[in-house]
Amino acid sequence: MLTTTLLLLALSATPAVPSAPATKPAAPAEKKIEFDKHYLVLLKRAPNAAKMEPEALQKLQGEHLAHLTRMGESGKMVLAGPFDEQDDVAMRGACIYRTATKQEARQLAEQDPMVKAGRLQVEVLAWYTEKGYLAFPKAPPAEAPKPTQK
Repeated sequence: MLTTTLLLLALSATPAVPSAPATKPAAPAEKKIEFDKHYLVLLKRAPNAAKMEPEALQKLQGEHLAHLTRMGESGKMVLAGPFDEQDDVAMRGACIYRTATKQEARQLAEQDPMVKAGRLQVEVLAWYTEKGYLAFPKAPPAEAPKPTQK
């Protein structure tokens, strides 16, 4: 018992050894955000669009809608629709294309009979959305471009 008491006294009398400084927890690795790349095609009324007879315009509109349907069925275009209540009346509608390149989206959009007839012009914008946030459940699967990291 005397040995235990002496040992306890000796340990309590020893100066405390400073402990190693606490290490900071490692900062979480910076999350890389992955993006999906789409092409937003704006359809604008051409400033020099010629007046057309109602019957001819109706026929052309039918061809325009058929083109959009084909693009949707191909999976290259996933969404299309007209604008309403826009500030710029030249803006007629937009389409979202899921193609490998901007040039491919432009080429497909320029096949639209309304564009070929000079009634509409296209403006193509590369558009990034965070991967997984924008889905098109009604669009058929298509080989989408690989996600881009920014």
